[in-house]
Amino acid sequence: MVQSNQELVIYKSKDGTVRLDVQLEQETLWLSQAQLAQLFCTERSVITKHLRNTFNTKELDRNSVCAKFAHTAADGKTYQTQFYNLDAIISVGYRVNSKRGTEFRIWATNVLKQHIVQGYTVNEKRLKQLGQVVKLASDISKRKQLSGDEASILLQTVSEYAGALDLLDDYDHQRVTLGKTSKRKAKPVSYEEAMKLVDAMRKKFGDTAVFGKEKDQSLHSSLNAVMQGFDGKDDYPSVEEKSAHLL
Repeated sequence: MVQSNQELVIYKSKDGTVRLDVQLEQETLWLSQAQLAQLFCTERSVITKHLRNTFNTKELDRNSVCAKFAHTAADGKTYQTQFYNLDAIISVGYRVNSKRGTEFRIWATNVLKQHIVQGYTVNEKRLKQLGQVVKLASDISKRKQLSGDEASILLQTVSEYAGALDLLDDYDHQRVTLGKTSKRKAKPVSYEEAMKLVDAMRKKFGDTAVFGKEKDQSLHSSLNAVMQGFDGKDDYPSVEEKSAHLL
């Protein structure tokens, strides 16, 4: 059982037929089976069947996408209810109602982005100070030979990561604009291919206990999600947009 802070956000479908109180917990969104059935306009037994297939085929790990939260029912009593996170919601949505699944995913992405921005703002000043310190260290390494080559390489590497922090700040504050994109067609990347790339990067950048370690099985659904579309159009048309949303 997971302790819940009962932070809720309200989802309303574009056609106005569905309204749900969606639980926000552990940096993701959660729905019960009853809510999934309501969201995708189907019977609960259909949701149960698709969830079972998702777990049986190992597309998702049950322990990673399920959690029990205290939920107040219509009778006013509180029960421990099984909820499913966004990865499971998207997986079911593609099987049951692709249009509604896409609509919910886009809404959920915006909700989570706002949530992350609010939390990130608290540490914004500290991150900016870190960037200034790193820049200073990088400048020193360029002007003066340090005690060893490893120190110089380390400082240069950290300096490059500072640029990534600036880009993250721009993304969170919606200052990143879509630049020129290529017209080449994106080729789907399988989970096995992705893991081979991770292994190659691990060998290049050093094998540590945390490098490339999966927190759950969500990479499967993420790789599928960036290739999805509706009515013959990709949700993310270019290779660059697919890459950005995958990250």
